[in-house]
Amino acid sequence: MLDEPFAALDALTRLKMQRLVSDLWGRHRCSVLLVTHDVDEALLLADRAVVLERGRIRMDLPIPMERPRRHADPRFEHLRTVLLGALGVHDD
Repeated sequence: MLDEPFAALDALTRLKMQRLVSDLWGRHRCSVLLVTHDVDEALLLADRAVVLERGRIRMDLPIPMERPRRHADPRFEHLRTVLLGALGVHDD
């Protein structure tokens, strides 16, 4: 269980720690529950993203992308738009 584990880190340390968690998961294939408010972080690390609203599941989105994931991948950008939309953030 990781509850906002990188929230207090500077940007470079955050990237290193995200890579560490990804590498550890790749090596051990253990179950990990990551709580984050960072959409990009969720897309980089998760197999699925769950958006909650008032304690209920608003969206359960599979992330069917191979690893390592890249921000430049069009699928990444599409899923980012979908998740931000579920959170009420829209590109207008």
